[in-house]
Amino acid sequence: MLSDAQTGKVYLVGSGPGDPGLITLRGMRLLQVADVVMYDYLCNPELLAHVRPTAVVHCLGSHSEGKVWKQDQINAEMIRQAESGHSVVRLKSGDPTVFARAADEITALVERGIEVEIVPGVTSALAAGAYTGIPVTHAKHASAVAFITGQEKLSKASGSVDYEALAKFPGTLVFYMGVTTGPVWSAGLIAGGKSPETPVAMIRRCTWPDQETTRCTLGEVAEHLHPGSKIRPPVIVVVGDVAGEGEACRWFESRPLFGQRIVIARPEHQVSTLRDQLTELGAAVIPIPAIEIGPPADWGPVDKAIARLRDFDWLVFSSRNGVRYFFERLLSRGGDIRQVGHLKLGAIGPGTAEPLTGYHLTADVIPTEYRAESMVEALQAEARGKRFLLPRASRGRDVLPEGLKAAGAEVEEVVVYHSGDTAELPGEAQRQLESGPIDWVMITSSAIARSSERLLGETLRTAKVVSISPITSATLRELGIEPAAEATEYTMDGMVAAMLKR
Repeated sequence: MLSDAQTGKVYLVGSGPGDPGLITLRGMRLLQVADVVMYDYLCNPELLAHVRPTAVVHCLGSHSEGKVWKQDQINAEMIRQAESGHSVVRLKSGDPTVFARAADEITALVERGIEVEIVPGVTSALAAGAYTGIPVTHAKHASAVAFITGQEKLSKASGSVDYEALAKFPGTLVFYMGVTTGPVWSAGLIAGGKSPETPVAMIRRCTWPDQETTRCTLGEVAEHLHPGSKIRPPVIVVVGDVAGEGEACRWFESRPLFGQRIVIARPEHQVSTLRDQLTELGAAVIPIPAIEIGPPADWGPVDKAIARLRDFDWLVFSSRNGVRYFFERLLSRGGDIRQVGHLKLGAIGPGTAEPLTGYHLTADVIPTEYRAESMVEALQAEARGKRFLLPRASRGRDVLPEGLKAAGAEVEEVVVYHSGDTAELPGEAQRQLESGPIDWVMITSSAIARSSERLLGETLRTAKVVSISPITSATLRELGIEPAAEATEYTMDGMVAAMLKR
């Protein structure tokens, strides 16, 4: 808990408009220690990765799904949880104090004597400007910027908006939530004296990988934004001369994989680095745990092999999971890295060699081609009469042990982790798959190819598939799937390069 008091504390935290990298450090740290998290549906679900497993998490619903919490229900739940002594993060899209009902929530909490902290976030207007290259203030065009909600009852008679004053405003106007009322506020500005030729930029889902920017004039807004509009919320509308800027700095939408929806068919713990790389290139990444990795059914053989490490000359790894599980077991049993000091180390590729460095170890041999056949070739010259220990998965090819035996080596294999097919996709993964067409599926092994074919079905046949190696490609073809691209370097970086080239 964040508070030592009997009554908990509520934190109104801005998550930014979509890009999970825009949350503040303060916001991220509060998510990590909160007892309860209540988040808007417009918040990026990737932010929930920061939440601890024991926290209670509530999605406050989506209008598109017909399940949305009312404001009084939100207030009541925050009060209930805080009065039970819990720390509550109320995660809001954008900034909590900009068109986010913060005043209603603060009032309800303060009246019950509950402590409140507000953590600012990047509001959509500023993010939209940054992610389209549009400067919302400009030395030549705009000395001020105004934020206006499009959800007011926008009529002069109501007194809520003075269009004549807004038309004369010496700067940029930014409308939030103005899709269905576009004909009203655009006509109001023109009637107030603003030129119908004023540039307008409409940014949908700003900072998300599927961000869309539509440019027009103020007089054309009603053609694009209206109750039956094809441009659906969330949309930010920038009105003013600055909206004519930005074409020279379309950094976000010009990234090489912008808008591509890419499935990574790997266990969740193995996708973070690759996801970051693809996200930087503009892609929307959907991790699908096609296989499940876990400890072996019996640690006995592993423990016996560790106790006999002095009997071996070589320790050869064919996967990063093998490295991780082997050394975690060695250390958890009170072992010491010095126990492998006399051994030569082999790794099937740089991806397998990399986790060795975390134990201050360096592979003695990495083959030029990152596959078992090349590892056999690399070790053939000194294999005869040497003793090899091969930590491996519960399933896989036998090329490496059989090849070393044929070269005259003594080989002992030990299963250090279990690899099994995922029975069914998690709900969030299924929801993301169904939310739009898939452009690419990344397949990193034959086992993942077979499991993905069962889990993804037609999606695997309609999307472009990138394979990590010729062996994986052969398995895909056996399943009736022709890879659209194949890595020439059998690594994650090689797969990304193959996609970019394709």
